[in-house]
Amino acid sequence: MISWRRLAETDFPLLRRWLEQPHVARWWNHETSPEAVARDFGPAARGEEASQDLLMLLDGEPFGLVQRYRFADYPEDVDQLADQAEIPRGAMSIDYLIGDPSRVGQGLGTRMIQAIIRATWTDHPEASAVIVPVHADNRASWRTLEKAGLRRVAEVSLEPDNPIDDRAHYLYRIDRPAA
Repeated sequence: MISWRRLAETDFPLLRRWLEQPHVARWWNHETSPEAVARDFGPAARGEEASQDLLMLLDGEPFGLVQRYRFADYPEDVDQLADQAEIPRGAMSIDYLIGDPSRVGQGLGTRMIQAIIRATWTDHPEASAVIVPVHADNRASWRTLEKAGLRRVAEVSLEPDNPIDDRAHYLYRIDRPAA
């Protein structure tokens, strides 16, 4: 069973290990010193930032991370997309990773994203859609989004997470189900 809880500062050593894994480092391109992880993930872990960093669990064992946030809380993200795609009022987004390399390729990404999206409709009644930008070359990620029920709605130009990449991104979207 997939469940989750808020990422805690005591999880930072595990998160560091995950960020150092080649399959994660390629797309997250995150500094992994203890200080950098504390700097970048500490505010959300302490509830001082609008985003939610969620440690994903399979039968109680950590396997991944989902960051969930409202676009409205990050206007710079909306500004980057404003002239390229519609971002409806109430739209949310997610970033995600499967950190444990032994769990990659087992369908957990799809299940994790589906679970978080279902919970988003309940946890955030104002959420109108979940919109996820993903680099065009990250086929595994965008295929996972498609398997989770999101549809590609645009090709957009965004600053990449990894400087070795170009600006080509796909935008995926799923709307709140009709009541």
